[in-house]
Amino acid sequence: MSDRLPPLTALRAFDAAARHMSFQEAAAELNVTPAALSFQIKSLEQHLGTPVFHRLNRAVELTEAGRVLAPGVKDGFETLTTAWRAALRLQDNRTLTVTAGPAFTAKWLAPRLYDFARAHPDIDLRFSASLRMMDFTRDEVDVAIRFGRGDDSGLYSLPLRREWMTPVMTPEMARQYPTPESLRDAPILFDESIDFLKPACDWPTWFRAVGMDFAPEHGPRFSQADHAVDAAIAGAGVVLGRRAMVVRALHEGTLVAPYKIALLSQARFRFLCQKGAEDRPQIKAFRDWVLSELEKTAHVSDALSFVPVADVAAT
Repeated sequence: MSDRLPPLTALRAFDAAARHMSFQEAAAELNVTPAALSFQIKSLEQHLGTPVFHRLNRAVELTEAGRVLAPGVKDGFETLTTAWRAALRLQDNRTLTVTAGPAFTAKWLAPRLYDFARAHPDIDLRFSASLRMMDFTRDEVDVAIRFGRGDDSGLYSLPLRREWMTPVMTPEMARQYPTPESLRDAPILFDESIDFLKPACDWPTWFRAVGMDFAPEHGPRFSQADHAVDAAIAGAGVVLGRRAMVVRALHEGTLVAPYKIALLSQARFRFLCQKGAEDRPQIKAFRDWVLSELEKTAHVSDALSFVPVADVAAT
């Protein structure tokens, strides 16, 4: 017996026939005649030394050898296809596929994209708003922007600005609740999208940072940060706003941060791509644009005093 593989055309014919369980349908997929496909299957069986299909009256079914072979052949072709597409993407300097969380996409990226598109009309920018962990090879994604304290080993990872949280509200509401103490009577909004963070970056932690023992319990709760921010902009209440989600509203004045004390999270956004791909023209252009956009609103943080969350974490 030899470990020498059969011809690729024979393996492809087998893979298609095993998926369709029909020589006719497999032949149509591969754009060959059923006779040509049957010849390739016979060639593979001769190479293997045993049948891989039982030929029935109007159907086929896998033999034991065929059942053993089929999953590996299918995975092999999927791996080859993935690698081929990844190699093709390296030659494509016009398309850029970016994934970021839905809230970050809505509140930070989307309002700014016109500027990037105007500056780089030659780049075809595509977005996938998702929190799913990405495989840069399999998922055909070029850049991911992710929040947290993830393991970025094996990737190019550029930390973006540190994420802080501070109460934000409309200017009208700020006049009603001029001090942290007055928030005991304010309508409180809860952004539960960061409940996973440890130490917690929540309302009780912020109140400890300003010297208060207060843990609000009642108020609307939102699973998406952008929804909580939109509710605050609409005047529904006060939200513990995250920098990336509220910086534009603070810059434009639709929200204000009146108390000047902000929790400094241990988590942050990172700009991620495959190691070695960071200098591809479209990735470099997008990275440089993100950094320049961050600088435009950096002044929003100037009036804040930061308290590291670890310093006021619950014991």
